[in-house]
Amino acid sequence: MLEFTLQHSDPTGARVGRIVVREHAFDTPAFLPVATQASVKALTQEELVRLGAEIVLANAYHLYLRPGLGLVRKAGGVGRFMRWPRATLTASGGYQVFSLAPLLEVTENGVTFRSHIDGSEHLLTPESAVQIQHVLDADIIMVFDQPIGYPSSRREIEEATARSDRWAARCLESHRGASDQAIFGIVQGGFEPDLRTASARRVTELPFDGFAVGGLSVGEPKAVTFDLLSHTAPLLPADRPRYLMGVGTPTDIVRAVLSGIDMFDCVLPTRLGRNGTAYTRTGKVNLKNARYQEDFDPLDPDCSCEVCATYTRAYLRHLHKSGEMLAARCLSYHNMHLYLRLMEEIREAIRADCFRQLADELLQKGTENG
Repeated sequence: MLEFTLQHSDPTGARVGRIVVREHAFDTPAFLPVATQASVKALTQEELVRLGAEIVLANAYHLYLRPGLGLVRKAGGVGRFMRWPRATLTASGGYQVFSLAPLLEVTENGVTFRSHIDGSEHLLTPESAVQIQHVLDADIIMVFDQPIGYPSSRREIEEATARSDRWAARCLESHRGASDQAIFGIVQGGFEPDLRTASARRVTELPFDGFAVGGLSVGEPKAVTFDLLSHTAPLLPADRPRYLMGVGTPTDIVRAVLSGIDMFDCVLPTRLGRNGTAYTRTGKVNLKNARYQEDFDPLDPDCSCEVCATYTRAYLRHLHKSGEMLAARCLSYHNMHLYLRLMEEIREAIRADCFRQLADELLQKGTENG
């Protein structure tokens, strides 16, 4: 199971903690690199260890469809399959079912959908989503929920939220006594504060090991995202981890830490890297821009990663323009280094009761520059 130790809260409400789950441990606030298909795109597991990643996120929907549960079971679970020596978390696949796969039917029982790979028909229920994650054997698993996009009508949000909350209870019942994995509940509620309050009340009444805020950053304006997060985060128990799913940019993370969030995941470090963009402390560098064609400075002069110590913007731009795989690897490596160093800096600032100063500095600089 999971043990969460809240080590310190600073005057902003930002928290530093430590999570021990099975034989693994990691410090919070933590960023989870996204290993959707048991791989963080463009990076090796050895590189992630070297960069300091302590937990990665894999996706049950994708691994269930390919390579299939039989192979992952034979390998000994997703961690052993991908030779990842640290903690693992699996998303249940709810978001992917509702965003990727052609939906056939949503009922109280579950969701019938067609695979986006081969068109085969599948039924995913709260119970089967948990059973799939038991086979994948990640250290932390997530309940199956029904996310809803922006904008949606209040009636649609009410129905999806109530169903998600009932499914959460079914997931917990299916999980109890069947595995030593930790399980997190997910608070939904769409874009209505009162529905988020109701969902938080129902879900936190259940004995989950941690709680996630779901259904944000799904197309709504940033102001709406953080208003809802500021409303929802204090409704979650202080003695258990708080996880904001699918968010976000470096400045998004800083703002969410101010709300007391402990865990984050996002595909942006590697997605932007594959598309020729690097994060720096003072803004984004888009190497598609012709201004970098003869720029022989490091990608980020303030960065200590191997890429910035070795290559120039001009060279990396050439690699990207030429379609060389090394460009994606270098930019993804740099971006992941920035994210993981940011988390270290955040933890240090919280421990020193000076996170407000750091947050103001980072937000003023605009780490992602829009």
